[in-house]
Formats: sequence, C-alpha cells, structure tokens
Amino acid sequence: MKPLERVTPFGKLAGEQQRKVQFTFDGKSYEGLEGDTLAAALLSNGVAIVGRSFKLHRPRGIMGGWVEETNGLMQLESGQFDEPNVRSTMMPLYPGLKASSQNAWPSAQHDVLSVMDKFSKVLPASFYYKSMMWPNWHFYERFVRPIAGLGKAPKEPDAQEYLKQNVHCDLLIVGGGPAGLVAALIAGQAGLRVIVADDRDQFGGSLLGERFRIDGQPGAKWVQATVAQLEALPNVQLLPRTNVSGYYEGNFLAAAQRVANHLGPKGQEGRLRERLWRIRTKTVILATGAIERPLVFANNDRPGIMLASAVRMYVNRFGVVPGKNVVIATNNDDAYRTALDLSKVGVKKVCVVDTRAKVADELVRDLTKLGIRHYVGHGIRDVVGTRRVRALKIAAHRGGGKLDRETTTIQCDLVAMSSGWTPTIHLFSQAGGALTYDEALACLVPSACSQDVQVIGAANGTFPLPLCIQQGIQAGEAVVERLGSKVAASQLPLRTHAVAEESLRIEPYWYTRSAPMDKQWLDFQYDVKVSDVDLAMRENFRSVEHVKRYTTGGMSIDQGKSSNFNILAVMAELSEQPIEKVGTTRFRPPYQPVTIGAFAGNTRGELYAPWQALHASSSHVAARASFADYGWRRPECYLRGNEDVAAATKREALAVRNGVGMFDGSPLGKLEVKGPDAATFLNRMYVNNLATLKVGAARYAMLTNENGVLIDDGVVVRLANDHFLVHATSAAVGRVFLLMEELLQCEWPELRVFVNNVTSQWANVTVSGPMARVVMQDLNSNIDFDAQNFPHMHFRVGTLAGVPVRILRASFTGEVTYEISIANRYGKSLWDAIAEVGERYGITPYGIEALEVLRTEKGYIHIGADTDGNSNPLDIGWAKIIEKKADDFIGRRSLQRPADRGTDRLEYVGLESLDPNIKLPVGGHFVNEANPKMPSPSQGYVTSSCLSPTLHKSIGMGILRNGASRLGETVNIYAKGKMTIARVVPTAHFDPKGERLNG
Repeated sequence: MKPLERVTPFGKLAGEQQRKVQFTFDGKSYEGLEGDTLAAALLSNGVAIVGRSFKLHRPRGIMGGWVEETNGLMQLESGQFDEPNVRSTMMPLYPGLKASSQNAWPSAQHDVLSVMDKFSKVLPASFYYKSMMWPNWHFYERFVRPIAGLGKAPKEPDAQEYLKQNVHCDLLIVGGGPAGLVAALIAGQAGLRVIVADDRDQFGGSLLGERFRIDGQPGAKWVQATVAQLEALPNVQLLPRTNVSGYYEGNFLAAAQRVANHLGPKGQEGRLRERLWRIRTKTVILATGAIERPLVFANNDRPGIMLASAVRMYVNRFGVVPGKNVVIATNNDDAYRTALDLSKVGVKKVCVVDTRAKVADELVRDLTKLGIRHYVGHGIRDVVGTRRVRALKIAAHRGGGKLDRETTTIQCDLVAMSSGWTPTIHLFSQAGGALTYDEALACLVPSACSQDVQVIGAANGTFPLPLCIQQGIQAGEAVVERLGSKVAASQLPLRTHAVAEESLRIEPYWYTRSAPMDKQWLDFQYDVKVSDVDLAMRENFRSVEHVKRYTTGGMSIDQGKSSNFNILAVMAELSEQPIEKVGTTRFRPPYQPVTIGAFAGNTRGELYAPWQALHASSSHVAARASFADYGWRRPECYLRGNEDVAAATKREALAVRNGVGMFDGSPLGKLEVKGPDAATFLNRMYVNNLATLKVGAARYAMLTNENGVLIDDGVVVRLANDHFLVHATSAAVGRVFLLMEELLQCEWPELRVFVNNVTSQWANVTVSGPMARVVMQDLNSNIDFDAQNFPHMHFRVGTLAGVPVRILRASFTGEVTYEISIANRYGKSLWDAIAEVGERYGITPYGIEALEVLRTEKGYIHIGADTDGNSNPLDIGWAKIIEKKADDFIGRRSLQRPADRGTDRLEYVGLESLDPNIKLPVGGHFVNEANPKMPSPSQGYVTSSCLSPTLHKSIGMGILRNGASRLGETVNIYAKGKMTIARVVPTAHFDPKGERLNG
C-alpha cells in the first residue's frame, strides 16, 4: 500500500501547501491532507480494502464519493466519542482521527469469515427463513448473533451534547449546489426568510468535484463568492453539514446538523456535537442532486471498481488519482468526462468501454485526440482479481445485456463505472410526491405533490449545468412572486462553459445476461445479487416492497440510493414489462442515518422528562421515603430501621388493614368537565351510565376505544347538574384529556362542553383504614364525616382549617378511605397536619408498593397491567352493566362482534398459589400440562401477584382463557423454566362483600 502521488486539485494553485494530518486506520498510522475526507485520505495511501460485505464477507473498497457510499463504513474513535457506521466519504479528516473497519475479524485485510463466500450458492436471499427452522431459531441464534450486524454500539456514555431547535422560514432550500444557491440568492435578495441546508461541509454540490467554470472562474471559486453574498444577507441562514432527513405533513422537515463531531474529540467534553433542527416553512425547494448508478456485470463489487463521478471528484477536489491504469465502463455520455479529466491530470493509461453500439462523433474525436482507447459496443464479461481488480474481460455487446463468448483482456487497476443517474427524490417521496419514468433519461423523475414543494436541477432530471442554473433562477423568482415579494432587478442568468445537452444519450444496460446472475451485485453492502431478485420473483414475490424485504436490497445502509433503481430495472427485465409497471418503493425517513443523540437532544438523564415532584416532597424525605419514577417522583415505601423494600411494604400494608395509613395521591388524574351537555358527553364516552349520577355522588367508570378495548378507568363525581370531576389514572390522564378534546372538536362539536385538566392544581392526601374516620373527625373541618351522612362513593366540598377542600370517599385499598384534595400550595401543610393529628392513632405513611398489595388483596383491576390490548369490558364481567345502559357509547358496536363475545377469550380472574409461600410469577403463562412439550399454547398469563401479609398466602390476578367458567380449577403456570400450580378463585381475595369499605 504505497501512498499515491497527488495532483493539483482543480481551481487551486500549483504548489499551494496543505497541512498534513496524521490519522490511524485499523491500528496503522497514515498521513492525509487538511480538507480530505477519510475516504480520500485512505485512497491517497493506497488502501484498497476498507471493509467487508455483510453476508458473504467479500472485500470491499471505496466505491462512491459521498452519501451513496455503501462500502467504506467505519467505526470512529472509542470510549466516550465512539460512533459506528460512519461513511468515510462524509467524514472530514482531523488530526488524531482513529478509524477501524467493521464486520471483519481480525481485520478487513484478513477476514476469517471470508470463507462464507465459498458457500454463496447455499446462502441465497432469505435462506435463513427456510433453513433455520429445525430444531428452532434459538439453536442458531447463539451462532448468528455474534457475527451479525454492522458496527458496535458505544458502551460508554457520550461525552458531548446535543440540542434541538425550532425555526420558521418562508423558504427552505435543501441542497447547496449551483441550482440551490442561485435560488437562495434570488429569494434572499427579495427579503424572504431563507434557510439553505446541505449535508456537505462546504456548499457547492457537484461543482466541488468538477472542472466547470462559471462567469469565467472555476466553479468552486464561484461558489465561494455566492456563499459570501448569502452570508451578508441577515434574512438568510446557511446550514452546512446538515442532513435534512425527514419531510412530513404541513411542510415540516427535520434536519440534523453536525456542529462539532466532524472536528474530533480534541479532549473537549461537554461540547455541542449535533443539533436537530425542526423546520416549519411556507415552501420548499429540493435541489438535492442525483446519484450515479453502478453498472451491473460479473464481480462488479471488487475493490478498485468505483463510480465514474466519484473518481472524477477525488481527482478534481482532492488531487487523488485512485489508479494509474483506468477503464471507464459506461452506457452514457456523462462518464466520458471522467476519461477527459484523468487525461488532463496526466494519467496516461485510460480506456473507455461503452455498451452502446453508437457514440456521438464529438466524443470519439475527443478520445482519439487524447490517444484514449475506445471500445464501442462492448461490455464487461468478468473481472480478474479478488482483493483488487487486476484486469477486465470484455466482449462485444449484442444488445439487451448479451455479450459474445469471445473476450478481450484489458489490464487495469481501477474501473470507473456508470449506468446513468438517479435523481435524489427521497425527500420528495416522503412528502407524498409521485414519480414518473423518463425513458430518455432512464430514471424516475418527480411528478405531482400535494405539498408546496418544487424540485430543481439534477433532482428533477435536469443534468446539464446551464439548465440547472436556469431552473434555479426560475424557481427562486417563482417563490418570490408567489409569496408577494419583488425580484431584485440585478439578477441575470449566469454564463457557464458546460454544454446544455438535452439528455445523457443513455442506452439502458441493466445487467449482463451472458454472465451468472449470482456474480452480479446490486446492493454491495448486503450482498444482494441479480440472482436474489430472480429467486424472489420465481417465488412469486412481485411487489417491489416484497422483493425489497425478501432480498434486503436497498435497505439499511443504502436506503435505495445506489441500488434501488437497478433492482427495479432488473425486476422489469425479468418480468418482461416496463419499469413504470413494476412500481416504486416508498422512501421513508430518515434519508441519511441520524444519531439517537440528535433525536434525544438534551432530554436524557434527569432531563429526559420534567420531574413531576409531589407538593409534600420534603415531608416525604423527612419520613425516609424511598422514591421511584412513576411518571411522578413518588415514594415506593418509607423505610424504618434496617428494613428493605419488601419489609417496609409489608409493614405499611398491615398498618392500613389494622389501623390507619396516609398516602400522597396528588398525581391522580383530575379532569373538570362542565357545560349544559356535560352529562351527555360523558355518557357517550364511558361504558356505564353516567347520566343518572346524582349531584354529590361518585361512580366507578370504564373507558374503551372504538374497538371496545379497555383503555382507562376511574371515579366520576357529579359536582352540579352541569359540572363533573373525572378522576383518570395518573398515567393516562394526559391522553384521556386529549381524547376528550378531540371528540369535542372533531366528532361532537355541537355539544356545549368545556374540559380542563386540573391535575396539577390540586394536591391530594388519602387517609385509609379502619380508623380513617376517627382521624378525619379530629381535623378542623366543617364537613360531617359520619358514615350515614358521608357514605362510600360520595363527595363533599368544605373547609379544613379554613382552607377549601374537596373530599371523595372512594377506595383502592378495600378500607374506609377519604381522598382529600386541596389547592396545591397547601399540599405540604395538609400532609403535615394529617400526620400530626394521626400520630396519636399510629398513622403510617404508605407508598405505591403497599398500595399495590392492598389493591391486589381486594382484587381491584389495574387497566394496562391486568388487561392487554384485546381486553374488553365483557372480559372483566361488565356484561350486565352494559345491558342496563340504553344509550350508545364509544366501542359499544364493536362489543357486538362475535369475536368480542366469544367463549374462548382471556377473562379476568383471581389466583391463589397452592403453595402459600411461592409467589406467583407475573408474566408466567397458563399452560395445559404440568410437564408441557415446548412450545406449548398459552391460555393466558399472570398479571399481578403478591405474598399477602393479611391473608398469609400467595395471591394474584390474571387473564385466563374462558376464565369466568373455571373457578375452582387448578392451573399450571410456566415461567423461566419452572412450573407453579395455582387455583382459579374470585378476584376479591379480601372482604369480597365490601363490608369494611362501606363501614
């Protein structure tokens, strides 16, 4: 691997010095130049193999020049700055950069698993679906998992920072090439708020790697001058190194900007690495360019075979000539520019192999003048060389991809291939845009889109530079006029030396019919070959989406950039129908990978979500509360002495059963529903009848979705004829509130109802236990707590120590319970006052864990824990309640379906272990036999369990198939290789008649 001699990049002065940069790859030290990408530096050092393919571990070299690269994927750095799957073509070189190859052991140069290539015939597309069935997948998993995947996820926390930022603008231009820049200049000078985003570290697009001149100066110099003009405009924001990855409804786009990760660690921690832009714009211009397609022939994946445009870019931008003996293989005019540019930098051995039978006279003259060999009407039959291309075997092309058997061998160390260009329409497709096939250009081009978006330049199938610039000017002027501004009079068309041809004069060559299908690569990283597409279609996978998933072609790394269109074309060839009849895949976000850190921003660790702290937190701390995250930061228990959580939970539960306990219930959802139609509204929403609820009374209620599936429960209180207080669960109150708003705005706008989420406005202390009433009567309140005057499931409004309070008698413990709500600023005072009054009665604070034990003993259902995504009210015994309700409610019609009323559904039941000392395993499945042969069909599973300190036995709840008719049966519960025997019992293990809570 001898370093290559560099040439002077186009537009730079001969002898202009660039600072040398040291870096390492696979543990070896190399030297590049400032301004290089990692790929350019590796090529300049003669590194041929940079990785291995995913499945067959074939050697892979750099193929592309930017985002289309599928081979040069690197693992960067280590420790706190580790990042996998970085495209070496997009990674700027920085001093001390450490890169390593992926998917290879011990190295990319010598990969032990390259032996997989010898067995390629028995490893076709989706072979694992057909072969890894016996005895089961888990048998093979232990071997597959260690060798699968690309890159390694970082093991240490990222030392750098990420942020999110929202921005609004009039015009977002995606792509900073010539078309995008002129459109931005026109719109910016007209006063529009403009954002220009480009994923490269410099604006200019293809001009950075071409030898074009604009207004008499090299393209790169024109770019510098234009960018300077844009930077001077206060209403224009330029975002380089910004990947616009997603286009969503309402012209909302997401973009990830590399702020500092392209600069390397440099020992700095806590530095902003990436910023996620959330952009809302009136209109969008997509100037995203186009991607050159690989030519499909036998062994076209060998190191040393690159895209013609990439070779041209490395020569013109970086001064790196990847080979000395070069063959250009093409089916269109564009690749000839690579031959001409190589000749201009002194490469003597250049040859062009063109599959077309006829080539334009001017191209023939140019090649003849430069002494470049030219094989017209020839194609590549095979490649000589395994670890790097050494020669090509070419043969006469008889049309339709059929080559003669007689071959000619051409020595070479570099192949620059081109099968035409595919417009980068990923974002347009994400926006909902339709595509049409342009036969003259042999590619898909944008058609119509319902969103306000224009596509210009190469992304629109306009490849000649003069036409790109003209289209950019027209697009900029159109946006300015449409948004009510005036175009500055100084804007004039720009002069270029490029010829504005109408087409590439391309003649499609989709694959080589005379070569084995299993030797012609379509997706280079995932080893998808023509034979894989052929197999998929022979197995009747005709949809492009099915073929994509069956073969994995265009998935993951590539995302359809270089392989997608070739796969579509091969499908069309094999099915003998036009490409437009085959259809296209729908591109989905992200266009390029976005780090999880960018999506997370600074919402990680304690900032992941705002801490919702209880108003009496300091009092809980003083009582030695052990806090946990339950959406709110709540006590799970209160530790005394040397207790652990289990001991504290047992003590607290017994205190509530035998005396009195106090619980902070502030997070309980509280929704106020008010208006003349409030009763009608809630009666439509909830399963049971709420229209008959009396003022001052409360009723337990269930909520289902349109499919009749249980989604929440709670207690509804009627404060007045037109005023209700709905208690939703603390975890679901947010989405229940949004559901109510949606129904009132979209489904029943005629109802005169207002809904307000007042959960955080009220603090709550719940007093529960046989002595709860005694404690309440000792408080300074004007409310009568006598059992007959304030019965269970009733509500009172009054004062406590002169402060207004709301008190509800409802129980989640099975004991006499008072839920006291007070304005949140009095939350701590209320807690302390009750604790002081209750001290003489031995009042005990209890946490979430004790509450769960108490409600399990009582058999109270916990929606979401004791139900699954299919559970409906009939499964929990609510059939009679529904029958009594004459009015309609959400989900009622769904409950009439036979499947929802079947006798084999999973129904809510109580459980008790035959061994009182063995806790029932939550999640354990009910199986038919004590010694089942796995896999065994599941009859349901355990949803809640505890070792009851009150009943001195192991109890629980579950959902069991046809469970309501199986009371008294014993069931087998399988979990983690062990079997537990339990009996099916009623759900209420404790006080089934409710005598205690009604006392």
